[in-house]
Amino acid sequence: METQFYILLSLKTPQGFTNYGQYFLGDYNEGAYQLFEQLQGSKELKPSCLLHIDLMETVNKLPVQIKTKCCTLEELGLNCQLIAREIFRLKNLEEIE
Repeated sequence: METQFYILLSLKTPQGFTNYGQYFLGDYNEGAYQLFEQLQGSKELKPSCLLHIDLMETVNKLPVQIKTKCCTLEELGLNCQLIAREIFRLKNLEEIE
């Protein structure tokens, strides 16, 4: 079974964290990890952190959280730009190959 990677965006609510978006990265393990390491934010999760970015993978069709970063709204904006640019680059390289 093929493993798939994605980045999950979530925000803190009174009921806990709520997912509000995701970026599908495909099955490229190394690329997913490299992209996540480039994202801004803190690996230290504090109770005051309102925004999370998670690197996720599906294993046997079940989601598994690999890594999490806590970020500010400004960092989230920069991260979304970086993610979109990288996905655009990867998808265009796939079509060339």
